[in-house]
Amino acid sequence: MTVVGIDDTDSRERGMCTTYLAREVAARIRAAGGTVERLLLVRLNPAVEHKTRGNAALAVHADVAPDTAFAAAREELDAAAETDDPNTNPGLVVAPGDPDDVPDDVAAFARDAMRDHHEVADATALADARGYRRAGWKNARGTVGALAAVGAWRAVPEWTYEYISYRYPDARGTPRDVDLDSVFAAADDAYPEAWDTVDRGEGQAVCVPHTPGPILHGIRGDDPDVVRWVAERIGSEPVESTALFLTNQGTDAHLRDAALADARDGRSYRVDGTVADPPETREGGHVFLTLADGDAELPCAAFEPTKRFRDRVRALRAGDRVTACGEVSGGTLKLEKFAVRDLNETELVTPDCSDCERSMESAGRNQGYRCRDCGTTAPGKVEQAVERDLEPGWYEVPPCARRHIAKPLVRGGFDAPTHPER
Repeated sequence: MTVVGIDDTDSRERGMCTTYLAREVAARIRAAGGTVERLLLVRLNPAVEHKTRGNAALAVHADVAPDTAFAAAREELDAAAETDDPNTNPGLVVAPGDPDDVPDDVAAFARDAMRDHHEVADATALADARGYRRAGWKNARGTVGALAAVGAWRAVPEWTYEYISYRYPDARGTPRDVDLDSVFAAADDAYPEAWDTVDRGEGQAVCVPHTPGPILHGIRGDDPDVVRWVAERIGSEPVESTALFLTNQGTDAHLRDAALADARDGRSYRVDGTVADPPETREGGHVFLTLADGDAELPCAAFEPTKRFRDRVRALRAGDRVTACGEVSGGTLKLEKFAVRDLNETELVTPDCSDCERSMESAGRNQGYRCRDCGTTAPGKVEQAVERDLEPGWYEVPPCARRHIAKPLVRGGFDAPTHPER
């Protein structure tokens, strides 16, 4: 067996897609007489500065000589990678041996690449120490993702699937011709085994990208037969080719547990805290609040693109205990989901007179309250029950705002009741 790792071949402006390039590498390997066992689509740390939207690295697991695989991959990258884009810096790493036998340090490198940061020099040094063949274009930043893709099979404990359909070359860069009714119908029939295909609240086909790349649509889910079935149900322009990927999408592989005081920029966390002040809606429709835990505080935000999720955040009150998940950037946690652990269901209000039932008035600083008409008094404010619009459990951003790597609530396995968005 041979493992081929590829990263950073696409461009936000010019198109291409590393998944398509990996599919083409697999085709070259088959044409050379080898067989391909599987393709991996590995989502890395979504908080890395230099990335296209999904920060994906790709691996091809093939039964072919390493030299043959390296030549096939290098030729394909030379021909197809968007190296004219100054931000595209491809990397290629080819490792001999079974992906199950990848060394511990390479698997650890892959695991850390999903939650932390690596330098190119660290990637090249480790690849060279393990005797892997590698190639880089320009500053070779893609070597980091390529090596992470090599180690991913051992590093990722949970795999899902994505079935991607690609456009013919002459259609790329033009508006996609996809029948939305067929997308929504297939999504309904396959839910929840296939998830994040559509966003019913926003009326969007989430599976259809808007970038100039070669992807027509990509169907994600837990069952390879189901995601293929959904893709085949969608009415669209002609499909050039398809590929099935195993992926860490929808697994929360990017999250690490931490205390509020330990959260740092450029990483994603799962933190516990108490809402310190009421949520505030600011210019642009963004909603902000602050979590506290002892002396530590962490601002959190639900930005406008999270749409109806902001209403869930607005429904929080000071004193609510929550678990919050998301990336920290600029000292603020960008909310992806949160769990209500304990609701503050009371508030302090001015007492009513026990005789006339009218609201009392202040008797003066630190002197409690009194009823001017009846003369009754009370030592201070009293607790009153508050009706809440939230229930305990997990809440999430809608599919249109979900990161590829973030776990949808419908997949289950959470530690409290869930309130999935679809």
